[in-house]
Amino acid sequence: MVKQDQLARSKEIHKRTGRTFYVATKFLPERVRLPTYVLYAFFRVADEVVDGENDLSPPEREARLEEFRRAALGEEPSDNPVLSAFAEIRETHGIPAGDVNTFVDAMATDIEKTRYESYDELRQYMDGSASAVGRMMTAVMAPESADEALPAATALGEAFQLTNFVRDVREDVLDRDRVYLPAETLRAHGATQEQITRLAFDENVAAAVRTELERAEALYLDGVAGIKLLPKDCQFPVLLAAVLYVDHHRMIRARNYNVVAETPELTLSRRLWLAARTRIAWWRTPDPMTVFRRVSAISDGETDHRLCRAMGRLPVP
Repeated sequence: MVKQDQLARSKEIHKRTGRTFYVATKFLPERVRLPTYVLYAFFRVADEVVDGENDLSPPEREARLEEFRRAALGEEPSDNPVLSAFAEIRETHGIPAGDVNTFVDAMATDIEKTRYESYDELRQYMDGSASAVGRMMTAVMAPESADEALPAATALGEAFQLTNFVRDVREDVLDRDRVYLPAETLRAHGATQEQITRLAFDENVAAAVRTELERAEALYLDGVAGIKLLPKDCQFPVLLAAVLYVDHHRMIRARNYNVVAETPELTLSRRLWLAARTRIAWWRTPDPMTVFRRVSAISDGETDHRLCRAMGRLPVP
C-alpha cells in the first residue's frame, strides 16, 4: 500500500510542476486521484534525471535512468518515495511493463537528441513521452472496455504533448537547446530549425506553428470522442484537462503564433474560470464532445476546417 508520506510528496510535485493538469486532477474520484498524483510525480522525477540541474554526464544520466527503470518495475528497491509508490501503483493497477519501458526509453532519447526531422519521427518519441502516459492513466481509471478506450487515450496524450511542444518553444531552446517543431513542417512554410534556435520570428514560423496547432486539434477531437468510454466519474476531469490544455492555443493565436518571444501560460483565474464554465456546461449536457465544442478554444466554426487540414497528421502549406 502506498504510504501517506509518499502520496504527500507526489502531490507536492504535481501541484508545483503541473499546475494546469493539477486543476483537472482535483475533480477525479479519490480512487483515481491519489494514484494520479503518483503517476505525475513519477513522470516529473524521470524528467529531472534528464533535464535537471546537475553535473551528471550523458552516460551518468543514462545509468541513472536505468536505475530508475528497475525501481519503477519493482526489480530493485528504492529509497525515493515517488519511485517506491509508483512501483506499488504499477502492480496494483496492472500498468504494463511495456508502457513503463517505452516511457523511460523516450526520456533516454532526450539525453542526446535535440532535433526531429519529421512528424513521424517525433511521433515515435511521443509514444513514450505522452501516449504511454495516457495508457497508464487509462489503466488506473480501469474502464470496462479498456481496449476500446486506449486509442483515444493515446490520441489525447499526444495532443497534450504537442500543445506543450508549441507552447514551450522558447523555453526548450533557451534551457535545453532543443527544438521539437519538425524540420519538415518548418521547411514546408519556408522556415528552419536554425531560425527557431535564434528565436527569430516571421510569418513563415507563424504558419508552421499554426500547422502544429491544427495537427494537435485533430488529435484532441479523436481523444475527446473517446472520453465517453471512461468510467462516468472520470469523464469530466479528463474533459476539463483537454479544455485547459487547448486554451493555450487561444493564447498562441492571440499572439499571432509568436511562441519565440514568450511562453504563454494560463493564469490561475483563467484556469478556475474555465473549470467553472466547463462544469456548468457538463451539468446541462454531460456529453464530452458537446461540451468540448461549446467551451473549448476550438470553436464549432473552426473545428471542421482545422480537422480537414490536419487529417493526415502532415504539414499543410
